[in-house]
Amino acid sequence: MIRFLVRRVLYSIPVLLGVALITLWLFHVAGGDPVAVKLGKNPDPADVEALRQQLGLHDGFFWQYLAFLGQLLTLDFGVSWADNTPVRDIFVRGVGPTLTVSLPAFALGSLVAVALSLLVAMKRGTLIDRVTTAGAIAGISVSSLIYILVGQWLLADQWKLFPIWGYEYGPGAVYFVALPILIWIVLSVGTDVRYFRTVTLEEIGKDYVRTARAKGLSESRILFVHVLRNSAIPIITRLTIAIPFLFTGSFLLEIFFGIPGLGATLYTAITNSDLPVVKAFTMLGAVLYVFFNIVADLLYAIVDPRIGLE
Repeated sequence: MIRFLVRRVLYSIPVLLGVALITLWLFHVAGGDPVAVKLGKNPDPADVEALRQQLGLHDGFFWQYLAFLGQLLTLDFGVSWADNTPVRDIFVRGVGPTLTVSLPAFALGSLVAVALSLLVAMKRGTLIDRVTTAGAIAGISVSSLIYILVGQWLLADQWKLFPIWGYEYGPGAVYFVALPILIWIVLSVGTDVRYFRTVTLEEIGKDYVRTARAKGLSESRILFVHVLRNSAIPIITRLTIAIPFLFTGSFLLEIFFGIPGLGATLYTAITNSDLPVVKAFTMLGAVLYVFFNIVADLLYAIVDPRIGLE
């Protein structure tokens, strides 16, 4: 397994180098002018030149890229161009609110989606299957913005069950993130149920399921032991791919509910042409994506002994 891990880590190096190169190139092409954002309209030419020199914008692209790689190696991306706050402090400040929303929503939504997919696969062709599938398709077809606005209007404004806006650090955060978590689950379950149902139905039609039924095993044992385990590979793939995005948050939920998380921070950084923050968050997503792809390969070998790592 050590050889496998070393090989995968070495394979990931060109990927991260490429992500860094594309990120810096895209910022130069379409990132806007951070000097204009920071100094406003009609700035003094001397101030413009001094700020460009301070931010390193006069350096060639190659030298900026080398400096970017140096920051990646040291995990020190400097300070924000918008307010001179260290990027590390910005991440530490925002990761808590983001994970407070994303982790519970991801865990609960995944459990609900897997359970529903097993249920509708077992009841294929019945009213339960048709209603659940139609509900999943209808849920996917509605814009996420509609869920947010209706949730705020009905559950927060009219019924007073949740706050419309704000966040509180500590245990009190539960009261503020409950509605965003609920909306996140509703948004994700439809897509997941459709995918997991397809995977489960493919397994239910195989010979080992008919053999298990012939031996007199109960439907619940067949589903939750045999079918679920043999469906684990595509389920693990889908879930591990989604995990890296939990750390960058959902900027729509964070913006509309006033949650000071990483998603809202990244959105603000992009609009302000704040390259240090954009670089840090982009590389964080790339590293997490590579890491959880390796984790997925390890889980494949655990759930299916036929898969070898070497």
